[in-house]
Amino acid sequence: MAEDAYSLAGKRVFVAGHNGMVGRALLRRLASTGARVLTADRAAVDLCDQAATRAWFAAHRPQAVFVAAAKVGGILANNSRPAEFLYENLVIETNLIEAAHRAGVEKLLFLGSSCIYPKLAPQPIREDSLLTGLLEPTNEWYAIAKIAGIKLCQAYRRQYGCNYISVMPTNLYGPHDNFDLQTSHVLPALLRKTHEAKQAASGILPIWGTGTALREFLHVDDLADACVFLMERYAGAEHLNIGTGTDVSINELAERIAAIVGWQGRFVHELDKPDGTPRKLLDVSRLMELGWQARIDLEDGLRSTYDWFLQHEAAA
Repeated sequence: MAEDAYSLAGKRVFVAGHNGMVGRALLRRLASTGARVLTADRAAVDLCDQAATRAWFAAHRPQAVFVAAAKVGGILANNSRPAEFLYENLVIETNLIEAAHRAGVEKLLFLGSSCIYPKLAPQPIREDSLLTGLLEPTNEWYAIAKIAGIKLCQAYRRQYGCNYISVMPTNLYGPHDNFDLQTSHVLPALLRKTHEAKQAASGILPIWGTGTALREFLHVDDLADACVFLMERYAGAEHLNIGTGTDVSINELAERIAAIVGWQGRFVHELDKPDGTPRKLLDVSRLMELGWQARIDLEDGLRSTYDWFLQHEAAA
C-alpha cells in the first residue's frame, strides 16, 4: 500500500444507509478490514434532520464515512415523485457532508449514480462528460441531486481541505435489491416478472420500450469492494466511474434471466413505455489503471441474485 494510503483498520467507519442494498454490501466487505463499523437506523437518526445528523456525528465521532444513504427508484418512481427524489437526496447528502466536516471526519466517500451523465454522452462515458449535455428527462431529478453531491465534496475539498471523494457506479444488482415493481430498476423488475410468469404458467412477458437500450450491470459486492479499495487508495478531487466495462441490451438481459429462471415464453414490447437513455456504458479505464476491476460475471451474478430472491421471496 502506498505511503499516502488511508487504512481503515481500527478506524471508526460510518456506513450511512446500511440497510440498503449498497449499505449491506459495504458491511459485508468491511468485515474483513479491521474497521470498527458504525451504523444508525432511522430510529437512531433521521438523516433528513440537520440538527439530529450533526448531533449523531458529534456523539459518535466517525473517522471515515461511506455515504450510501439515498432515496432511489426506477423510471416510474422518478417520473411520478420528482420533488421527493430531488429534495430528499439533496437534504441527506448536504446534512451528512456538513456534519462530517463539523465532526472532523478524516475521509468521506460519496456514492453517486451514472445517471449524472448527459443522455447522449459519447460512449463509453468518461468522467469528464459530466455537465456537457442534457440529462435523461426520466431521472433528471435524482441526477441533479447526485451532481450536487459531487460538487459539494469538491467544494469542501477546495475550501476546507477535506479528503472527500466521489464514485459513480453503473446499474447495480444483487442481494437485498428492490423487487417492488412500482419502484424497482429494470433488472430486479425483470427477474421478478419472469419468476411470476413461470409460476403462473404464462407464455407472455411484457418488457418496457423496445428492449434495444443498452445497459451495464455491476454486482453490488463488486461495488463494495471497489469502494473500500478507493477509500484506502484514492484521494483525488475528480469522481471515478465504477463498472464492468461491458453492456447488454435489455432484450438480451431478459433472455438471460428467462434461461436462469427456467421460463419459456414470448416477450411483448410495450412501446408506449420509455426506453430511457439509449446506451449507458461507463469508461472505467481510470479505475483499472489504479488496479481494480470487477470480478463477478453477469451470468454468475444473476444466478446468485435469483437464488437470494427465492430464499427471501416473501420479503423481496
